[in-house]
Amino acid sequence: MTKYRWQASALVLVTFMLGCNEFMVVGVLSDIARSLRVTVATAGYLVTIFAIVYAVSTPLITILSNRFSRYKTLMVLLVIFLIGNTWSGFTTSYGWFLVSRMLTAAVAGAIESLVILFANDIAPRHKRAMLISWIAAGFSIASVVGVPIGTAISTATSWHVAFHLISVLSLLTVIVMACLLPRHLPQTPGGIKDQLVLLTDKRIYLGALLILFSAAAMYAYYTYIRPLLTTGLGFNTTALNWLLFVIGLVSIMGNRLSGTVAEHRGLKIMPRFYLIDIVLLLLFPLAMNNQLTGFGILVILTLLISVVNSPIQIHFLDVAEADYPQALLLASSLNAIFFNVGISVGSAAASMVLAHSGLKQLGLGGAVFSGLALLTTITLNRVIAQHQATR
Repeated sequence: MTKYRWQASALVLVTFMLGCNEFMVVGVLSDIARSLRVTVATAGYLVTIFAIVYAVSTPLITILSNRFSRYKTLMVLLVIFLIGNTWSGFTTSYGWFLVSRMLTAAVAGAIESLVILFANDIAPRHKRAMLISWIAAGFSIASVVGVPIGTAISTATSWHVAFHLISVLSLLTVIVMACLLPRHLPQTPGGIKDQLVLLTDKRIYLGALLILFSAAAMYAYYTYIRPLLTTGLGFNTTALNWLLFVIGLVSIMGNRLSGTVAEHRGLKIMPRFYLIDIVLLLLFPLAMNNQLTGFGILVILTLLISVVNSPIQIHFLDVAEADYPQALLLASSLNAIFFNVGISVGSAAASMVLAHSGLKQLGLGGAVFSGLALLTTITLNRVIAQHQATR
């Protein structure tokens, strides 16, 4: 049991490292723009291109790496990530910095998928859902702890130093993973076609749509969380940092809640959460007229809107283990892939709502996506029940 705890901590450390690398740029964007002599708008493309490369490369790498040892693949990808992040820390031109960010983005999604696969293998069955929820929480912990520290270091010294610290963390992670992870995971070899058949299963593509709509519902308002708190609710800059810290802590609690839900009835009770989300998002315009109710509704939404993450991840793994063992690694990557697609959809919707209706109406777009998620999860539960009845 002691070894399992060390292994579990190491897996969470990986997502914390990935989160620091991914989110750090947002916190130091102005510093990067000034240092590399480009506009802030141009520097902003670093975030967009990172997300695109991440979404495209993750399924490609997971499919192509299926024939190789899980342990060796993860070690190679971690080393590539370390090289890319270290390169970011030393670069002095925008073009090379962009290339280094693309390199880390290319492997980040596959690393996360492999980490989930290791968690699925090493965790006792009754602890699997909670470990997966903690792995997801690694990103939230990075946003609450790692990114503010990195931003403070960048402000006091240089953004280069902040990236160097992530490289130190990455090197530590590689060493820890090399020592603690099992060398051999059970895996069923399969070609590209054998793996892609997973996506034809109704239980899988409905689950993917559920993740997409859930992420879109969140980012339909969360994309503009800072202006919502400042321009919308009137909080000052000093209060903003503390409010974002609170939201980050609640996000970690939401991941823990997600693990608890997955351990119990999982997807069966998800419609209740989506109904609550819809009500809160419809009340959004009214709640935003007052600081207390506005911030309160943002906190409750943060707690509830990502509860689906662990139940749907367990669902993907269970379906793949039972019927598509050759596509288990691809199944572990679906959550990350479609969540990023959902972020893009939700952000685009948020931009349109903001342009035509204003900040306080952002929740209405989120309510539409939550409604689609509700219909999808009801349909998915029926399909699962029908499949179980015919087995």
